[in-house]
Amino acid sequence: MGHVNGTDPVEDLQDLADLPPPDTKRWVSRRKAKVVAAVRSGLLSLNDACRRYNLSVDEFLAWQRMVDRFGVPGLRATRIQHYRQADEEPDFGVPVPAAAPSGNGGGS
Repeated sequence: MGHVNGTDPVEDLQDLADLPPPDTKRWVSRRKAKVVAAVRSGLLSLNDACRRYNLSVDEFLAWQRMVDRFGVPGLRATRIQHYRQADEEPDFGVPVPAAAPSGNGGGS
């Protein structure tokens, strides 16, 4: 799946200098994709990536799943909740009612 401008965000990934800086605070989809590609290519181990970027293994694996299922656009923070809901909720064509808010009063 190509990037919007026709280039792959990880095509030039050759060494650690091509990766986002370790102190990255703003994780745009292209940066996440580069980290996933670095681990997959062996440039960086999973443990090293998690340490370098202060990620949990679960968070990294979630990025990897999103790339596998939806491509780089799946890593956009604004879309993650949508994709997660689509992944977790079966679609039987019937709307799922929202959970009722729990009240403060006790019945016991």
